[in-house]
Amino acid sequence: MSMKILNFGSLNIDFVYDVVDFVTKGQTITSSGLNQYPGGKGLNQSIAAGKAGASISHAGLVGKDGVFLYDLLAEAGVDTTKMRTTEKERTGNAIIQRNQDGDNCIVLYSGANRTFTEEFVDEVLSKFDKGDWLLVQNETNLLGYIVEQAHRRGMKVAMNPSPADELLDQVDLSLIDCFILNGGEAEAITGKTGTPETLLDAMCEKFPGAATILTSGSWGSGYARGTQRVRQRAYRVPVVDTTAAGDTFTGYVLANLVAGEDIATSLDRASRAAAIAVSRQGAAPSIPSAGEVDIFQASPIISTEE
Repeated sequence: MSMKILNFGSLNIDFVYDVVDFVTKGQTITSSGLNQYPGGKGLNQSIAAGKAGASISHAGLVGKDGVFLYDLLAEAGVDTTKMRTTEKERTGNAIIQRNQDGDNCIVLYSGANRTFTEEFVDEVLSKFDKGDWLLVQNETNLLGYIVEQAHRRGMKVAMNPSPADELLDQVDLSLIDCFILNGGEAEAITGKTGTPETLLDAMCEKFPGAATILTSGSWGSGYARGTQRVRQRAYRVPVVDTTAAGDTFTGYVLANLVAGEDIATSLDRASRAAAIAVSRQGAAPSIPSAGEVDIFQASPIISTEE
């Protein structure tokens, strides 16, 4: 029986404002454009995994304003029967400023994403078995409970610890089987700074039982577990919008690993998918299909951090 992935994650509506430069304290600026996109790390990662071909279910809550997200996930091949609509709260949303370089800064409102109950968690997890994978981020409540209960059921747990804030202190990170994170998140969790290789070593030292997959911009990505190390270069593409790069990478790399691909292949496919995503506008709409990843061609970046 093939392993399934359950993403217990956030569902957002993103409001993206195009600006010349990010607003600063006391300043009022006018945006040149406003676009509304589906978003949330959870949603983006589920769509990426679904498009990569994984058997993935999304569990999460939306308000009445977010019911259109069901169809969007279903179109990407994601099972939405574990999602619920709440009358009590609006869908989580993000206010995103996007500057002319394609960089962004984000203000999140959690909304329905932080109204999970233990009963809801238990009901969803009861549909999954030992050996199935749980994927989580840090944009919902009850994260510690979700991880603990999934681990108790014998599920394997992958975590993208973003945002890497004090709420992670409520989670037993020793229960995580695979961390998928960037350099800033690795620094926050380990208290160490340095090169990507240094951060991979620090993660292995702190979590000897876990695998770590680290992304670091133009350096690319790397895998570490015990003494094993696998490096993947990033691909050179014109950058339009970096919003969903990390989420695309996360969904793709986990989908490929769970499907039985080796580490090097999984990292390469995730890197290709992320490169395609940054060359397009928006979060969820920028995530490529597996077919697009298959035919993608670009040169690897020879990083200045070599």
